[in-house]
Amino acid sequence: MLNPRFIGPTGCLLAGSLLLGGCFDPAEPKADAGEERRIRLAMLQPPRSGLTPLSDDAFKLSRWSNTETLVLLNANGDAEPALATEWQQIDQHRWRFVLRPGVSFHDGSVMTAQSVVRSLSAAINAAPKPRILDGIELSVSIEGDHAVIISTAVPDPLLPQRLSSPQLAILAERAYGANGVVNPLLAGTGAFVLTEINGTSSARLKRFEGYWGQKAAAPGIDVSFVPDGSARAAALRTGSADLVEAVPVSQLPLIAAERIHEVPMPRTNTLYLNTRVGVFSDPQVRAAAAAAIERQPLVDNVYEGRADVASGLLGPALPWAAPLRQPQPLLPTKTVTNKTITLATFSDRAELPEVAVYLAQQLGAAGFVVKQEVREYAHIEADALAGKFDAFILSRATVLDSGDPLAYMFSDFACQGSFNIAQLCDPQVDAAITQAATIAAGAQRRQAIMAAEKRILATNAAIPLLHERVIQGEAVGMKNAERDPRERQLVTPRSMIASGQP
Repeated sequence: MLNPRFIGPTGCLLAGSLLLGGCFDPAEPKADAGEERRIRLAMLQPPRSGLTPLSDDAFKLSRWSNTETLVLLNANGDAEPALATEWQQIDQHRWRFVLRPGVSFHDGSVMTAQSVVRSLSAAINAAPKPRILDGIELSVSIEGDHAVIISTAVPDPLLPQRLSSPQLAILAERAYGANGVVNPLLAGTGAFVLTEINGTSSARLKRFEGYWGQKAAAPGIDVSFVPDGSARAAALRTGSADLVEAVPVSQLPLIAAERIHEVPMPRTNTLYLNTRVGVFSDPQVRAAAAAAIERQPLVDNVYEGRADVASGLLGPALPWAAPLRQPQPLLPTKTVTNKTITLATFSDRAELPEVAVYLAQQLGAAGFVVKQEVREYAHIEADALAGKFDAFILSRATVLDSGDPLAYMFSDFACQGSFNIAQLCDPQVDAAITQAATIAAGAQRRQAIMAAEKRILATNAAIPLLHERVIQGEAVGMKNAERDPRERQLVTPRSMIASGQP
């Protein structure tokens, strides 16, 4: 059942499971046969920070092919050219990046070395820093007209991969205002120009005719932010949207199979336990909670088999993880009797409140008295990060930024991590993460990452439940939408609506 208070992205009221016609694209008339048509996109979460690229909103801009970075990652997580055409490591601390010539920003200005210095410096000096820069000290300087030197305080063998994060996009000078405000309107370099932001309801983009790469096949994108999963699914069924992000599993039986596409993704559904205060500050009580959790019922009943049971933090989207994972020793537990805990999660991902119900039952059977709290993510994130809950269920991308899971591990589990919901501060965990960070990409680094995972799991600060899959809805006429496990790309220059579609 839809929340009757929900007002759709363009002010249309949603009732029952039906999305009233035209809500997704009131200004766009139906295209005649052979006429180009804009892509209507329904997304899960609205912007949290006005679409500033220094926040997680950066991934929306990237998924719209609006902003670009110096490098991209291929399917294996290796760095490839983007706004930089080549790079080399000068010494342990310095890297030289050669910039692509002939790149224009959406406002008509030309990308220069100064542009790159300005954008990266804004990210380096931001408060808080973009997640990809947690624990990293960088400086950037100009070398001639077409290159920059990026220096690190300590050797960073993954610097090129780090620079692929959408939070380090290169924007025009106009984007940067006073007091650290960054406005991406007319400021990117990608195939689509962001022309309009309507708060947390919608955004519009048009094709950038001056793009340095392949011109966009579609004339533009109409984005609607639709937190309600039933409404997103209804938009796909009724033809109100061409491309729909994060279709809830519960809605899949109502949708034609050919419109649904799923891919294992580096996203783990995890139960975080507050290690600093409250019931779970006792390691043996955390161990008791971990022992009480049964994962298979979550996969079978909540996700209807469209997920993978988690043995660790890193799932099948990283095929190298499982063979390197070492068995976790059983930890001593403590008998629990009537210990009251608050278990929280957010409603934006439709499955999570149902996961909370199952976990409450399992923990209740183990002796905990469970109180549940569910809000929209925008209204619960601050309290979760402040440690106001005993336990929090989070759907978390594990390699979203650099293509390497170490950034996620630092952010979520290091003492200085900026997304440390578990409030964990364990010297052995910090040492394992630090050790892995010194190793160049390759087999040894992967082994060190799995050693860090083992240390994290030994604390029971995080209990991995399952690994999610991308479930993306595409209308019959939608062509060449990207099905990206990392959730960095969605609408690309090749994406379009087939000619003759209504």
